[in-house]
Amino acid sequence: MGVCTASPGLALGRWLLSFALVAFASTAILTTPAVAYAQEGEQPVEEKKEGEEGKTRLSANPIVHFFVSIGVVFGIIFAALSVGTLALIIILVMDLRMGEAVSPAFVDEFTGLVNKRQFKQAYEMCKNDNSFLGRVLTAGMGRLQYGIEDAREAMSSMVETVKASKDSMISYLANVGTLGPMLGLVGTVSGMVGAFRRLGAAQKAPDASELAGEISHALVVTLVGVAVAVPAIFFYSYFKNRLTAIANNTANLADDLLTQMYHNSKKAGPAPTTTAAATAATAPERTQTAVQEKK
Repeated sequence: MGVCTASPGLALGRWLLSFALVAFASTAILTTPAVAYAQEGEQPVEEKKEGEEGKTRLSANPIVHFFVSIGVVFGIIFAALSVGTLALIIILVMDLRMGEAVSPAFVDEFTGLVNKRQFKQAYEMCKNDNSFLGRVLTAGMGRLQYGIEDAREAMSSMVETVKASKDSMISYLANVGTLGPMLGLVGTVSGMVGAFRRLGAAQKAPDASELAGEISHALVVTLVGVAVAVPAIFFYSYFKNRLTAIANNTANLADDLLTQMYHNSKKAGPAPTTTAAATAATAPERTQTAVQEKK
């Protein structure tokens, strides 16, 4: 009885002891790799933090990276191209305006002088006006004495001359649009050459971050070249189309005004009326002279 009574308690104690040992062993097994992993991974975690801090510092100063990548030489070149392109765009915007090429006030004043048959005053007004329409009309009126067709040819030649002079200014935008990417490519190739020279001079495996930095510096120059070229190409196409429209409108309006002047010059003027009035005014004097001669 005593043995039988003690056996279940002893078995229960052994079972609890075994459970405790298994639980302790399991806990030790489960926790020990975690601690060891944390100790072994302590250095990579620090390196990772340092890398993240470096990336943060790099991303926090993109402007510094930008200017350092361009350098002094390319910085001066791209600054000059940018300022020159902006100035040229402003000049062309002010010059290539329909109101500047064909002034409504000029058209009204010229039409009034022609209708009054004041052709010399109309010619002087066109000669003193430096607008697109004024220069074209001056060329046509100078040849009007040789016929309307000759005058139209002179106006057509002047339209092409003025258009060519303005087109030469617009072509500088095309030059900037071509030179920008080319200069950027020169900077990229130069940076890549420097990166590969460092790669070849390295005695051991080079640091990938250093090579990536060199390549990043080189590509920034290409980015700046493309950024300068894109607006230049856009405004080149815009001003080309605008100049064509202004030239066509100016040529058509100049032809209408010159034709009006030509037909007004062919109409009978007030000169015969003046002659008749002078004849009528001198008729009594001639009659009185004739009477005195008879006496």
